[in-house]
Amino acid sequence: MNKDSKIYVAGHLGLVGSALMKKLKNQNYSNIVTKTRKDLDLKVQVEVDLFFQKFKPEYVFLAAAQVGGIIANNNKRAEFIYNNIMIQSNIIHCSYKYKVKKLLFLGSSCVYPKNIKNPIKENSLLSSELEYTNEPYAIAKIAGLKMCESYNIQYGTNFISVMPTNLYGYNDNFNLDTSHVLPAIFRKIYLGKCLMDNNWEAIISDITKRPLEKIIDISSNKKILDGLSKYGVYEKSIEIWGSGNPLREFLWSDELADACLYVMQNINFKDLCYKDKEIINTHINIGSGEEISIKELAILIKNIVGYKGDFFFNTSKPDGTFKKLIDNSKISSLGWKNNVSLKEGISRIYNWYIE
Repeated sequence: MNKDSKIYVAGHLGLVGSALMKKLKNQNYSNIVTKTRKDLDLKVQVEVDLFFQKFKPEYVFLAAAQVGGIIANNNKRAEFIYNNIMIQSNIIHCSYKYKVKKLLFLGSSCVYPKNIKNPIKENSLLSSELEYTNEPYAIAKIAGLKMCESYNIQYGTNFISVMPTNLYGYNDNFNLDTSHVLPAIFRKIYLGKCLMDNNWEAIISDITKRPLEKIIDISSNKKILDGLSKYGVYEKSIEIWGSGNPLREFLWSDELADACLYVMQNINFKDLCYKDKEIINTHINIGSGEEISIKELAILIKNIVGYKGDFFFNTSKPDGTFKKLIDNSKISSLGWKNNVSLKEGISRIYNWYIE
């Protein structure tokens, strides 16, 4: 990939896409093509086809997707499977049709079975049943990685799939109705600290900048308190969903961007195929190699933010998969390793968020 190669970043405003944009610009890639959802509906085949026909990108980062936490995944199952399959199918097929030199497809570690030996290796894919709450999203992502693999085998394309672990970073989704666990807990703790500090100016500013569906009236402190309580944010305590016992692995989004660029620059599909063996499971795990319980994560964020209140764990809410640590040996053997600790990453998030 040359500095003036035409590069299309699909989903450039999202958590991963914005990190990729920053990384590409920092490395002086000057010919980057982007389109907002308003300008290009990736679910519509004819629009995607016309886009590729007009711009003819040479390299594609497929970071566009509909994502969310446990409740969003479970409540919008049809949307998650349909929208994600349509987005990735249109982009992957047009990348083949218009002779894209290389495509990188971003999946998710949720493609792996719920009860599988940890750390999870790439060859665990499709070995047993998925976690039910995010099954539609996982199936969509499995379809995407298998589509890349199949096009490579049949058409000789160079499409590579990476399966990152749970991500966090700048431009994350902090909407408490749809966000993943880390940004959700982070925002709850931040708002809880503001309550304890009696900092209503900061609370109103936060809700105004990132509106919440259950808080439509900020005309009085009491109405705001009533709204926050619906999200488990109280004057002296914070509700955390589940038991707090499940273990999770987290990766700083800028590090994923670094790994994706490394793969795009240095790794080809042929490098992922074993000689004289069936071509299968050629995707690459990308993670931090460290795990932490949800309870320990909440305490870590609490200490960084400076929150003095208590937690209570609502065990009537789902825990999800108990343990999900992915095996990073493949990406390590290919020459990439992460460097940012979870504590350092959350500290960066806090400084960014309050600014």
